[in-house]
Parts: sequence; C-alpha cells; structure tokens
Amino acid sequence: MTMRTECICAERTIASMARLIRMDETGHTTLAEWTAADEQAVEAAVAAFRAQLDAGFYAVVSEGEGRARQVDELPVDADLVILRRPIAGG
Repeated sequence: MTMRTECICAERTIASMARLIRMDETGHTTLAEWTAADEQAVEAAVAAFRAQLDAGFYAVVSEGEGRARQVDELPVDADLVILRRPIAGG
C-alpha cells in the first residue's frame, strides 16, 4: 500500500500561483498573484505591473542559475517577476 500511495502522490500536480513582487527599501512586497487560467487575476497583475513600470521600476524574470532577463510586458507564464528600482550611480 505504501508503494501505491507514493505513485499517486508522484502523479499529482498542483497549479502554482505566479507572483509579481516589488523589492524596495521596505523589503519584498507581493503585488499580485495569478494563474494563467484566472483572467481577472491576470488582468489585475498586468495593471499592477504597468503601474510599477510607470512609477520608475523595472522588471526582471529569472532565466536559470545566475541569469535574468529584463521585461517590459508581464510574462504571464513566468513563476516570479521581480520589480526593482534602477541602481543609481555611473
């Protein structure tokens, strides 16, 4: 019976929520969560994303270990989108 239970658990998939977070001096703030199947949540996430870009934040999406790509449209299929301010200096 233990073996059968392990097989059932291994086959189960749970749809995870994608997250839009902002990193700033207060820490990490979750601005939106969505799944691709939830149109209202996607629309709210796109609106939050756009508002943050308009406020001067930029967005990045991880592309694996040590790599990220800057985006200017919300990638709905991403697991995590991070917003942060540009680094000052020069």
